[in-house]
Amino acid sequence: MRGFDLRKVAEFIRRADTEELLDRVTIYRDGMEPAALDLMEGELDRRGISREEIAEHGEARWESAIRLPDGTAQRCNYCNRPAVMRQRRWHRVFGLVPIFPRVFAYCATHGPKKTKDDANPPADAGS
Repeated sequence: MRGFDLRKVAEFIRRADTEELLDRVTIYRDGMEPAALDLMEGELDRRGISREEIAEHGEARWESAIRLPDGTAQRCNYCNRPAVMRQRRWHRVFGLVPIFPRVFAYCATHGPKKTKDDANPPADAGS
């Protein structure tokens, strides 16, 4: 197994947005290297994020996150945020040609957008 490059990890952490760091030190903590967690927690301290705020973020995320059988959070198919919903949709080639149905996991940001037609479905013509 190849070790990880602590310098590259530190560079990533400095560039990462606060929400991603919060997710990594809470939701994804069990899969992280201890040295990387120390760097992330140090960066959050530097950004003025308290331990209480970190704990609150983790609790809020776990309330809506989809948990996998091993107890970890499922990741969104489009980013690293925890997934909050799954939906069966078509896997498409080049985003156009439907090939086969599959289940996609979505975070709150990437979930299918509701249209005004979703909110007000047409009246049943058969009534």
